[in-house]
Amino acid sequence: MQEDTSPIERDPQGPADGKIALIIYVLILAGFAVGITPLIGVVMAYVYRGNGPVWLDAHYRYQIRTFWIGVLYFVLASVLSLIAVGFVLYVLLAIWVVVRCVKGFQALNEHRAPANVDSWLW
Repeated sequence: MQEDTSPIERDPQGPADGKIALIIYVLILAGFAVGITPLIGVVMAYVYRGNGPVWLDAHYRYQIRTFWIGVLYFVLASVLSLIAVGFVLYVLLAIWVVVRCVKGFQALNEHRAPANVDSWLW
């Protein structure tokens, strides 16, 4: 009996269709109604990154960054809400999350990486 010692390659037919990335975008957006879902989404992004083509891995990185930057912006808005400006930042944060998810979803539908993956804005 011979053992297969060939290097493990990424399976382009595996999770490369983007369904998992789509679910993560939906989980991030669902965070407006159910607060725990973005956390579930970021855990999924950490689990699935590195298992698909480069363009799909860029989506997972984009989603992870959206989560962590969103957490930072949320904390900043919470602190600044003590002087009333934070409430405006909550609205801007919601717009920011929606725009990032929509742009990511559009790129996902075209099977390409999102633009400006490392951006702090869009």
